[in-house]
Amino acid sequence: MSLIPTALLFALYFYLRHRDRRMLRNGVVLVAACYLLLIEIGRLLSQWVPGAEYLFLAVLALAPVAVLALSAALIHNGVVMFKSEGRRLGNMISLLLGLLLVFLPAFALLLVLTLNPLAVGFAALLFFLCSYFGVVFVVFLAYALAYGRMRFTKTPQGIVVLGSRLIDGKVPPLLRSRLDKALEIYNSTTPRPLLIPSGGQGPDESTAEGSAMAEYLLESGAARQDIVVEDQAVNTEENLQLSAKLFAQAGRSGPLLAVTNNYHVLRAALLARRLKIDAEVVGSPTAKYYLPSAFLREYAAVLVEHKWLHVMLFLPFVAMTALLVMAIVNNQ
Repeated sequence: MSLIPTALLFALYFYLRHRDRRMLRNGVVLVAACYLLLIEIGRLLSQWVPGAEYLFLAVLALAPVAVLALSAALIHNGVVMFKSEGRRLGNMISLLLGLLLVFLPAFALLLVLTLNPLAVGFAALLFFLCSYFGVVFVVFLAYALAYGRMRFTKTPQGIVVLGSRLIDGKVPPLLRSRLDKALEIYNSTTPRPLLIPSGGQGPDESTAEGSAMAEYLLESGAARQDIVVEDQAVNTEENLQLSAKLFAQAGRSGPLLAVTNNYHVLRAALLARRLKIDAEVVGSPTAKYYLPSAFLREYAAVLVEHKWLHVMLFLPFVAMTALLVMAIVNNQ
């Protein structure tokens, strides 16, 4: 293998990113290019460094240990989330995934040891399923990190601050980081862009998120005439749609910039593209302990939003499993 396919994939990645950075297929190309690059580096090392192939075998042998270490880290994070953020299901995703990483390999091994064709087929299907969604997660995470580090090049004419849950009617640290990031951009942009804090009132909130966010912006020095409150949205899609309408109604035009937390940037950007809104997304810092569960929630949300695509892509693995079961039955 030469470096030509790798170079072509990297060139394709930068071309696609230049056309529209808000596309998950950019991440597919990026991960494929990095994978080929690692293979090429391994090939060169095996030629230049005596015994390098044994190092790669050792790395492969340590893969089960790495899975157990990942499982332990996820379980620990789940416990921290449980204690810090409460007993909501969304806060327990990392804990549940960590437990599954321990349970599923053992369960699959037991199925194989039965030598029952259907059980072996089910174990194979589990392997394909975990492998497929593992690769998709790597693509999602890699491009989420890449997109989050890209700089927006256009001067924003409006800044949409995506809302999140209030605590006792006040702006909590998670939401405050978004507002502070928006203020940083607002204060460094000339002419001043329109600030659109966006979020409706949840059943456990005493006021709309958009209104509480507007108060924080005013207290932090933003001009009242530069703030338009969006107080009806109940999700990210409505945040973007309703804010874009308010932006147009205010007589403004030009590119928008949405501000959210760093784990949420890619999904928000994908939604903006699907809604045909001229908006890029920038992220604000998030507490480190919160990130694993947050990224997993975002990943799950992206899967749901593209569920039929993933069903179609997984069908070949179902067919492969059926052929495997038939082959086992015929050889018995």
